[in-house]
Amino acid sequence: MSGMSGMSEASGVSGVIRVVVVDDQPLIRAGFAMVLAAQDDIEVVGEAENGADALALLARTRADVVIMDIRMPVMDGVEATTRLSRLPDGPRVLVLTTFDTDEDAFAALQAGASGFLLKNTPPEEVVSAIRVVAAGESVVAPRVTRQLLDRFAGRLAPTPRHDERLDLLTAREREVLRLVAEGLSNSEIADRLFIAEATVKTHLGKIVTKLDLRDRVQAVIFAYDAGLVSPAG
Repeated sequence: MSGMSGMSEASGVSGVIRVVVVDDQPLIRAGFAMVLAAQDDIEVVGEAENGADALALLARTRADVVIMDIRMPVMDGVEATTRLSRLPDGPRVLVLTTFDTDEDAFAALQAGASGFLLKNTPPEEVVSAIRVVAAGESVVAPRVTRQLLDRFAGRLAPTPRHDERLDLLTAREREVLRLVAEGLSNSEIADRLFIAEATVKTHLGKIVTKLDLRDRVQAVIFAYDAGLVSPAG
């Protein structure tokens, strides 16, 4: 899957990952449930057929990761993701889409999703993606994020605005954030700045914490909104 290449390895996840599957097609929900039931470290704790039902379910059921279809009746996946992202300790969201250049996939990332899965993703990649997201990483390759932002830049703030949170970053952290937003991987940033890849990860962790962001995807969107980078072309 093109959106999965370059995905970071999950680490530090302990215990069972609690998952909710949201899709208006019963067969798709059943397929995910069957694949995930075979994993010792993943448990499907609920299913919903639209975003509204998912929010009601998650109000009474704790989950770590939500697999969220984008196009559903009553409430779509973008709106549901937006509402979940506002929760202080809400679950991380993986949205389901048919194309990795889907405008709604970008809207879901902007709303707070940690990545997306294509509906034809092989089962082993679905499992890997859930583990990665549960560990606090994103599952969109750096260059795919950049391509989505360039393609749908009209959805971003028309005029970049200075965000006071930028002042919390050191000069080096701003440099790393800019390179992340330009679509470079951690190893490429390390080569560019002549530093260790572990140092890049440390900088990125501090950036996400200081800016109060969820993950790398949200950091890229922040960089666009703050004017650190501009859409290509």
